[in-house]
Amino acid sequence: MTLWKGNYLFENVITFCYNVIMNIQERLKQILAAAQWSQDDLAHYLEVAPKTLSFWMTGKTEPRDKSLEKIQELYSEVVGRDSIDEEDLARLKHLAMETRLDLEELMHSEELMNLATLYLTYHTNNIEGSTMTLEEVATVLDDENAVITNKTYREQAEARNHRAAFRFLLGELKWAGREFRWTSEMILETHQRLMNSLMDDAGQFRRYGVRVLGSRVARANPMSVPQKMAELVKYMNQPIAKGREDVIERLAKTHAVFELIHPFGDGNGRVGRLIMFVQAMQYGIVPPLVLKERKRAYYRYLSMADETGEYDLLAMLVAESVLATDKLLR
Repeated sequence: MTLWKGNYLFENVITFCYNVIMNIQERLKQILAAAQWSQDDLAHYLEVAPKTLSFWMTGKTEPRDKSLEKIQELYSEVVGRDSIDEEDLARLKHLAMETRLDLEELMHSEELMNLATLYLTYHTNNIEGSTMTLEEVATVLDDENAVITNKTYREQAEARNHRAAFRFLLGELKWAGREFRWTSEMILETHQRLMNSLMDDAGQFRRYGVRVLGSRVARANPMSVPQKMAELVKYMNQPIAKGREDVIERLAKTHAVFELIHPFGDGNGRVGRLIMFVQAMQYGIVPPLVLKERKRAYYRYLSMADETGEYDLLAMLVAESVLATDKLLR
């Protein structure tokens, strides 16, 4: 009887270990797919030899505790979480709000401005499917006559157009100063610059229905888009009520509502992220830069916000993205 119990427990331990290994293998595969990394990229991030990662992927060996923690953290970052503790969210928001980037500092430092333009353009366009590398984006931004022969005209135009839209919005903020107010016309002009030569109705609200792949929530009826955008702009210009909302939540909610309205036929994600970037600068904090590696988690949190009206996970990503930008620029 004792021996049977012993064998039973032993078999359960073996089964548990097998499931853990399989779980880690699956998580590693999902990280690679979500981040669009090679195994060498992932090994570099996890600070292990490619051969070690290969053994983990095939189940020949198991990661130790420290490596397991890194895998779990990375999985949460690129694939997404199901929930976040209120204290953890408050801590992240606090850290994000402690960052500072003055508009004058950004616009009067050529190096800082070029870095912000490069990273934002590269990551935001890659989220939308661009295949250009960071170096290729830098090339087309540095030289108006440069042509990357193995990339499409559209990808290269998207990079230059994004810079124009970004600088336009920053210029509007600088010109108006403390009197800055968001308007529907400003957002239309941003879209015009972003999609110049790429779509016939650039700078116009859509007049047709759209569906977003993978989303179960319908976008705004085209007839209601102008009114819904007017309501969103009004909200964006309202003072933040202390105790009821904070800056990070304001950015997250604005972004989610904008993407749910989906006011344009194309370019909504890029315009939305530009708005979020400049919104942050209104409040004097480092703007959030959503990294391309976090695309799956980002879309997941947007979808959850659409379906539930809850913005905590998206706010978490915004706060983490603020910290990511701070690290890149500093």
